[in-house]
Amino acid sequence: MTDSPYNIKLDKNAANYTALSPLSFLARAADVYPEYLSVIYGDTQYRWIDTKERCTRLGSALNKIGIEKNHTVAIMAPNIPAMAEAHFGVPLCGAVLNCINTRLDAATIAYILEHSEARVLIVDTEYATTVAAAIATLEKPPIIIDIDDAATVNGQRLGTIEYEDFLQTGDTDYQWNTPDDEWDAISLNYTSGTTGKPKGVVYHHRGAYLNALSNVTGWEMADHPRYLWTLPMFHCNGWCFPWSLASIAGTSICNRNVSGAEIYAAIKKHKVTHLCGAPIVLGMIINADPLDQITLEYPVKVMTAAAPPPAAILQAMEDRGFHMTHVYGLTETYGPAVMCAWKNEWDTHAAEQRATLKARQGVRYQVLENLAVLNPDTLQPVPHDGTTVGEIMFSGNIVMKGYFKNSEETTLAFKGGWLHSGDLAVMDSDGYLRITDRSKDVIISGGENISSIEIENTLYSHPAILEAAVVAMPDDKWGETPCGFVTLKPGKQLSEAELISWCRDQIAHFKCPTRVVFTELPKTSTGKIQKFKLRKLLPKS
Repeated sequence: MTDSPYNIKLDKNAANYTALSPLSFLARAADVYPEYLSVIYGDTQYRWIDTKERCTRLGSALNKIGIEKNHTVAIMAPNIPAMAEAHFGVPLCGAVLNCINTRLDAATIAYILEHSEARVLIVDTEYATTVAAAIATLEKPPIIIDIDDAATVNGQRLGTIEYEDFLQTGDTDYQWNTPDDEWDAISLNYTSGTTGKPKGVVYHHRGAYLNALSNVTGWEMADHPRYLWTLPMFHCNGWCFPWSLASIAGTSICNRNVSGAEIYAAIKKHKVTHLCGAPIVLGMIINADPLDQITLEYPVKVMTAAAPPPAAILQAMEDRGFHMTHVYGLTETYGPAVMCAWKNEWDTHAAEQRATLKARQGVRYQVLENLAVLNPDTLQPVPHDGTTVGEIMFSGNIVMKGYFKNSEETTLAFKGGWLHSGDLAVMDSDGYLRITDRSKDVIISGGENISSIEIENTLYSHPAILEAAVVAMPDDKWGETPCGFVTLKPGKQLSEAELISWCRDQIAHFKCPTRVVFTELPKTSTGKIQKFKLRKLLPKS
């Protein structure tokens, strides 16, 4: 009621309310821990006071060339300091950050730049060839700022100014354009979803702030961790960890490339305490050359997600001294939103049983209001019996604002007041969920979503192909890879190697089938291809 004493002269004001934004983490880290290391990259080291200055200069420089609130600024770079700085420098001038997957092909990059209305593209020269092909197709290409890293071999400049020079055009006393409304957009991330065209997922400052803190509390991160970037920062804004690390004044250990040898070397040299990655990263660690492996002096915490990791992989990591945490989420949930929260009573179980428990997706993050496995038709919860299958659904503050310029898909995704994941799962008796399948048929390879439909469209475009279908095939290294099933037109001949090579000329290599099976495709009476039958025909790896 409006006349309640709790409503009279108890309004929001400058003293008691500030819109939540992870930008505040950077300000605090620089104020409280100015001399603590924020970034290590080869021989380059920055302190938190340095990072604040560089991010402020970036925001100021962008503002000077006309970038204002709700303008899109894209970046395409590996895990280097500029990528971490963009997570603060772009939003602190009011703009929206769009991190582009470095593995994408030119056509997809062009689509993202055009759809996002990106006014600026900060691009590492390592990707110049692909980006040049992309912007050549655009009527209004963005302003290009080149990152000309000394570690890049044969990098090509596309713009008129280099990143470090661009920073020097900005002012250190620039007044940040922090959000008045925490619902304001902070970033735009594209996901392949269930169709070939990517969808733009919009994050807000409130969600980024909350999920960044939930990473810290859920993973029990102490102050000043040393975090090794093995997870791409372009993927769901690095699962919000650029902001998480600022909140506890941690150190980002950056690198351009990831390998088992480099991971072990970084742990030894920099005393790494935490790292994240898809199962492919775990495979690098487990299968590294014995000469490169080291005996850990302390447990290194590893957070893994993407394709559900086999229990045997988790156990192998634990055997090497790594402490594993399994998480699950979507681009639409700021990355991880579900965690297999560990219980002390499970410590007494045998190693194999512990690994099996840890392989489950688990329970909701502290800042996710609701997580459920529901009947997709009735929206009623499935029984906690470990066998009844339903769809995983989310609601709360770490669910996206919606899909950029796509109200139809947004409405569909939020039908019934829930974010529909499209992932199928069961709920165990203890309330921990366990994924059983993906209704979307998205293939998660090396932590990246690949649309089966996009690959099928590519296969269908080959003149010898009559019918095509693509399903996920388990892979020890990548977690999953695409496997194509095709039927040739009468009289046509084509080998598996020829078709795979042809695909690699059409789409990004990581999206291409690793195996192709030539067969008649099973169908329903209405002509729909029965993918569940194809999964039973997958070739042995």
